[in-house]
Amino acid sequence: MKKSFIYLLIILSGYQVLAGGGWVFEKNSGYFKVAQNMIRSQLFFDKGGAIVDIPTISLYTSSLYLEYGLTDKLDVIAYVPFFVRSTMNRQQIGQSGDVNPGDAINSFGDTDIALKYGFFQDRKIVMSAQLLFGLPFGFSEVTAERILQTGDGEFNQMIRIDASHSFYPAPFYTSVYGAFNNRTRGFSEEVRVGGEVGWTPGNWILILKIEDRMSLYNGVANDLEASGTFANNTEYFSYTPEVSYLFNDNFGLTANAGLALSGKRILAAPNFGFGLFWNL
Repeated sequence: MKKSFIYLLIILSGYQVLAGGGWVFEKNSGYFKVAQNMIRSQLFFDKGGAIVDIPTISLYTSSLYLEYGLTDKLDVIAYVPFFVRSTMNRQQIGQSGDVNPGDAINSFGDTDIALKYGFFQDRKIVMSAQLLFGLPFGFSEVTAERILQTGDGEFNQMIRIDASHSFYPAPFYTSVYGAFNNRTRGFSEEVRVGGEVGWTPGNWILILKIEDRMSLYNGVANDLEASGTFANNTEYFSYTPEVSYLFNDNFGLTANAGLALSGKRILAAPNFGFGLFWNL
């Protein structure tokens, strides 16, 4: 039973890393994922939270994710969006017939590097603390002629605390977290809270995640709005159903759809994702 319990924690932690979690990996074990995400919308939550029409904007992100146990209590995490494509459709304006030409950019994206330390790993409620650095590798310049981006251009540092509980031998688990994100270049700091519940029948992993991202509005206002994903003072409350399937002990497939119930300065459309993962 002890070996089965440890195996369950390792498997659960492999899926927890998609949204954090209190578990950490054992030394020299980990989780790797290659993924594709897409969001496409002609609707936008404006700064007051109302949904308005915009030219159709799309964002396609190809990424790598790695979490690896440096020790039995310390993980290193890397999220690398190695190819990001952002597009805006051509638009004809009303009866005047004036045309706004479309636009597109291809670039590397903003990259996250983090360390996660686990404590209380042998208790009913396991916890972890994470220090994340957001590196501004994406294209972020916004002008009156061009609003498309693949990053926000600021270096951020986020502290996050997670707590998780497995209901083993029942195939359920739950997690909650809170985070504070310090941002540079006039961007407002953020508070993030959220959680998830998971059900793991057989080779399936079914997850429901929620997140509330809130701006402290203590930054410098920018008269030029970004393209709907990287703007300052972005806020949203979202839920994300996710399903994963294990083909064997090490390899699987995952898919999700993130939906914002409310938001400010962000695209008003689902964010679809799918990927292949390996338990290392």
